[in-house]
Order: sequence, then structure tokens, then C-alpha cells
Amino acid sequence: MENLSLIKFSSEDCGTCHKMSHYDSKVSQEVGCEFISVILQDVQSYRQYRKILLSKYPTKEGMGWPTYLLVTDPLGEFTIYGEIKGGMPKGDFRNKLTELVESAKNK
Repeated sequence: MENLSLIKFSSEDCGTCHKMSHYDSKVSQEVGCEFISVILQDVQSYRQYRKILLSKYPTKEGMGWPTYLLVTDPLGEFTIYGEIKGGMPKGDFRNKLTELVESAKNK
């Protein structure tokens, strides 16, 4: 399997997004994923990863803040293997991400 990347889509004025930024990158690396942070107000990074977000949420309706998408090949022919939406404590985030990564590796 290709390397997995966890893309975090967030907003700079989202308190929950900011709170999770204290540990989401570290947890992602602990479970073996590249971490990519995309703040929607950062036009350059948003443009780079917009096609991934819009393939899952064409109108952005139903997104959580933040929304994390587990993908392979984020700059090419990406595949989405799962998502985590909304804020949660570090332990819950680690458990959900670990489950997603294991599930993706078994596909």
C-alpha cells in the first residue's frame, strides 16, 4: 500500500480546530501517517487539496470542524480511506485514527 496521509481541513477562526492542533500532527506521525494541514483561508494550500475535499463534500455540507481525511497520493490520483470529523480528546482521536489506518491497510 502507498503511504497514508492525513489531511486536516480547518478554519483559522475555529476554536476546536486550534485545540486539536496541539496533538493531531503528533498522533498522525505516531501511527505512521504524513500530516497535512489545510486552513481554508490559506488560498494556496486550499487550492492544492480542494479536489479531495470536494470529492467527499461537494457543497461542504456535512463537514465537521475540523475534518480529517485519510488518503493516499494526495497530489495525484488520490484514494480516500476514511474520515474523522469534529473535535475530541487526544486518546479518542488516536483510537479513531488507528482504526482507520488499520482498516485502510487491510483493503
